[in-house]
Amino acid sequence: MTIPHHETFSRHAVSLTPALRERGTRKRSALFRVKPRAVSPRQWSLRQIADAVGVELQGDGERVIRGVATLANAGPDQIAFLANARYRRMLASTAAAAVVLHAQHAAECPANALLCDNPYAAFARIAALFERVPETNIGIHDSAIITSDAQIATSASIGPLCCIGARCVIGERAIIGPGCVIGEDCVIGDDSVLVARVTLVQCVQLGQRVRIHPGAVIGADGFGIAMEDEHWLKVPQLGGVVIGDDCEIGANTTIDRGALDDTILEADVRLDNQIQIGHNVRIGAHTAIAGCVAIAGSARIGRHCLIGGAAGIVGHIEIADRVTIAAMSLVTHSLHQAGEYASGTPLQPSAQWRRNAVRFKQLDNVLRECQRKPTDQETDPDK
Repeated sequence: MTIPHHETFSRHAVSLTPALRERGTRKRSALFRVKPRAVSPRQWSLRQIADAVGVELQGDGERVIRGVATLANAGPDQIAFLANARYRRMLASTAAAAVVLHAQHAAECPANALLCDNPYAAFARIAALFERVPETNIGIHDSAIITSDAQIATSASIGPLCCIGARCVIGERAIIGPGCVIGEDCVIGDDSVLVARVTLVQCVQLGQRVRIHPGAVIGADGFGIAMEDEHWLKVPQLGGVVIGDDCEIGANTTIDRGALDDTILEADVRLDNQIQIGHNVRIGAHTAIAGCVAIAGSARIGRHCLIGGAAGIVGHIEIADRVTIAAMSLVTHSLHQAGEYASGTPLQPSAQWRRNAVRFKQLDNVLRECQRKPTDQETDPDK
């Protein structure tokens, strides 16, 4: 007898502890409750902020701060920052209650100051104090579909319309947002967050504190095809995807599973939106990649690299640690030395670009003409 697809799932068979199995016999919505948590204050004194972030306070430590903003738009109860010298001209006229900046600019600051060596990083920590994180619900929403052998931690949250496949493991305090699909043999580490509509196709392992934004697809088949008798054959993709701790993956980014070995992101890799990572790529720890980058299969990217938006990297090459690649660059060969690299034609007025494009096509003929042209010494026997 053929079993209908929906009957292969058990709506209440979630295994980890006897207590969870006992709770699973109740109505599913009873499991989905507000998670008790401390509510962060909406305002802080400058002294509290300085102590929390570890920066030097110059000014009134009792000044109350209720938010963060830019130098240009900050109000009298907000804090701003100066990390880029091009915005230095805005410092004198800012209305901010305080500014995070380097000590060398302290004398120019008309407001209270928080001094540090890395203003942007300090500001990121300060902004986190004011971030409004949505309430988290513990348990499994009544509309979720989960296979009988999936293991879900009791502190995890499984949102509406989620689907979790066979042999999956969901770690402590993990949050699986609405509409996520998690295929067979996937592991989601502790404190990881799938925001919404994330798809883990098959054999995907997430480390701890991984954050994946809506629309991302991880573990789909890589682009493997072989030509035989004028017809394409699909090459089975038998590997998986392994993502290290503290990685973040942007909206609508895709990471293909390996053909044989795994596609790997080491710890603390940050990917922007709409990036394509081909099968068997390996990206080193602490590398950051901007939107619309495409990396072809089996490329190896080093650690602490920065790759600008819309860059392209061909397959089967290696990029050393601490390489910076400018936006819109095309990397066609391995880069073995750290440093900054760029390619492409800079922006020009259209008329100038058209003239240069015509001349570019003439370069080969011009060079050949120069090589054939005799020198003055060859044409003048007296020289």
